[in-house]
Amino acid sequence: MTQYLVDLTVKPEVKAFFDPATNTISYVVKDPASTSCAVIDSVMDIDYAAGRITYTHADAMIAYIREHGLQLEWIIETHVHADHLSAAPYIQQKLGGKIGIGENILVVQDTFGKIFNEGTEFQRDGSQFDKLFRDGDTYHIGKMQAQAIFTPGHTPACMVHVMGDAAFVGDTLFMPDGGSARADFPGGDAATLYDSIQKLLTLPDATRLFMCHDYGPNGRDIQWETTVGAEKEHNIHVGHGTTKEAFVKLRTERDATLAMPRLIIPSLQVNMRAGEIPTDKDGRPMLKVPVNGL
Repeated sequence: MTQYLVDLTVKPEVKAFFDPATNTISYVVKDPASTSCAVIDSVMDIDYAAGRITYTHADAMIAYIREHGLQLEWIIETHVHADHLSAAPYIQQKLGGKIGIGENILVVQDTFGKIFNEGTEFQRDGSQFDKLFRDGDTYHIGKMQAQAIFTPGHTPACMVHVMGDAAFVGDTLFMPDGGSARADFPGGDAATLYDSIQKLLTLPDATRLFMCHDYGPNGRDIQWETTVGAEKEHNIHVGHGTTKEAFVKLRTERDATLAMPRLIIPSLQVNMRAGEIPTDKDGRPMLKVPVNGL
């Protein structure tokens, strides 16, 4: 049973931003008692075929924060995403705030530093981020206390961030009809993901859960908000008391059928650097393509 240290009766204001190119939902989360806010899982746009970076999605979030007179205090990454690039440093340059991620970013940096054959100039100590959260760490967004909960399984660095009655789950869980995220990336594990989901579901049933991705199963409209109670009752992978053994079998069999995410190669290189694009020896932005490395 996880000890939640935040006031679960506080109701933050949540504004969602959907990116159709990657099916990612980013959020601006406002403290109801002040003008302070946080950004969760931002997106930097990339035309991978053309090698072109733009910031339309991030600019929309920046415009919203400015228009509403908000003060950005935190830029949170729930994990090192494999399907979209983070715009964290771009947003930080425009609005300030601290960039935070789970402390197991060091594991991810070590793993993918080897896969991408990074040199010694790539620091594998998480120093690209302003804050490395440990399990149970608390922090403040204005007057609202938030807590980071370690939820590995999809990746070894996944964390759920609980802010009042809202929890931002990253890829730990999908909408009830979407089930759960894959667990076959390096460092992922289906049994560990099951345990993390069970930890998340110890929150009160009325707790709002906000997804990082949604793919509109069976042609329904895109959705991103549900509750702990709805997940416990209806989630197609873990609802109705699904056992760990059944989940691991389902997850493992399903993962074996999945293709690699379209943007995994640029995403990992950028996101393990807190959203910074790597450069070559002459300082030019440059991405690598490891052959038979993933």
